[in-house]
Amino acid sequence: MGTAAEERNKTSVLDAFDTLADRRDFLAAQWFWSHDYIRHSAHIPPGRDGLFNLVKASPPDRRYENALTVADGDYVMLHGRLPTTGPHAA
Repeated sequence: MGTAAEERNKTSVLDAFDTLADRRDFLAAQWFWSHDYIRHSAHIPPGRDGLFNLVKASPPDRRYENALTVADGDYVMLHGRLPTTGPHAA
């Protein structure tokens, strides 16, 4: 288990994903993601708008499934997925 600050940071990041991906409260999610947010993905346009638009375009029943949360000081890393409801790839 990490420090108390690391545990708070992990809780905050998970709350951010719940707010955006699960509750789809885009106004509240703006508090978690700054205008300067950097998205490191070849498949999602950069910035907060890229992430928010991905969620807006996804099926309404899609939920973020977190598998791992790691904190080191002020850094938090999540490993999870936004699964689709359609057929799985072969």
